[in-house]
Amino acid sequence: MSNRIDFVKGLKDLTKEDLKAKIQEDELRLKKLEFAHAITPLESPVSIRSLRRDVARLKTELRKRELEA
Repeated sequence: MSNRIDFVKGLKDLTKEDLKAKIQEDELRLKKLEFAHAITPLESPVSIRSLRRDVARLKTELRKRELEA
C-alpha cells in the first residue's frame, strides 16, 4: 500500500515530458514481460498486473495535467 502512495507522490515531481518518457519505457517493459510470460510462465505473474496498473496511473496523471493546462 505505501509503495503505491510513494509512486503517486513521485509523479508530482515529474514534468509532462518525463511522464511521457516513463509511460513509453514502462509500456515497452510490459510488452517484454508479457512476451516472456507467454513463452515461459513467470514465477510471479502479479508483476505484470502491477506494471499495468503503474502505466495506468502514469497515464491518469498525464491526462490530469493536460486538462489543467
